[in-house]
Amino acid sequence: MTSTGPDDGSRLRPLAAGRGPLLERGGHVVHTTRRLGELVSGRPPGITGHQWSTAGRATLDVVVCDGGTGRPVFAVEFTTPAAEAQREIRMRDAVYAAVGLAVLRIQSATLRPGPHARRVAEYLIDARGYAAGMPEPGDPEAEQPVGFRDIVGRLPDGRSGHVNDLGAIARAAAVEAYVARQLVDPIVRGLHVRWTNGPVEGWAWAEVRPGRCLVERVLLWEHRFSCGVDAARLAGDLAVTAIGEHLRRIDAREPDLVPRRDLGRDFDRLRSRRGEMAHRFDFDHLTFD
Repeated sequence: MTSTGPDDGSRLRPLAAGRGPLLERGGHVVHTTRRLGELVSGRPPGITGHQWSTAGRATLDVVVCDGGTGRPVFAVEFTTPAAEAQREIRMRDAVYAAVGLAVLRIQSATLRPGPHARRVAEYLIDARGYAAGMPEPGDPEAEQPVGFRDIVGRLPDGRSGHVNDLGAIARAAAVEAYVARQLVDPIVRGLHVRWTNGPVEGWAWAEVRPGRCLVERVLLWEHRFSCGVDAARLAGDLAVTAIGEHLRRIDAREPDLVPRRDLGRDFDRLRSRRGEMAHRFDFDHLTFD
């Protein structure tokens, strides 16, 4: 059952002071590890008692609030591929829709709220702030500025590149690992897929040993959420970020590797589902070679 009540965010309430926020940025206050029930003023219309009692106990890993009112603006969930039953996720999604809460769900086997919540929150706040200042699409009188993800500047390693690529540090680390003979290819490759009735899926891989690759896959669900960066590119960048987590520890422990032939079979399965893709060119113009 979904809500028939208001979905304009009016049922969202300011978070209690309690423990200190993770950070303050761009007129926002960021909290971590808050129960959904803390954000909502009672059971929303159209939500059953069972839905509410189950969803209200769920934890949101990141809650970004307006710095003036304290009300939630959006939230982020980090999940793993086998973290929860789909039924419980659907209950949460019903509550999100009922109260008008924007949520980005990130599913990854590697990315976790502890080490990654702050960077993701900063990025999303900055991206949303940049998008808010952009002219309306299609306005013939306005000069369309470069998108947030496409801004070019100086990277941490001194090179010029896309400064708002979440995977930029991991890409630089791959080059360093190649020079140190820890990889056989310095390029972190990737692709992304947007499913018509499902999540956005980003893949990234780096060849560590001849014919054997380090592979990461990230899925994103956007519930009333947008930060101005295409979700497919964001998923791909997050997958590269996950690759970087392994590269940081490669001196101490070699990660689990996937044979290239198995990776090729995975991509063949993706190709076989082209009819379910929202934008086929996202996949067709990227090949595994």
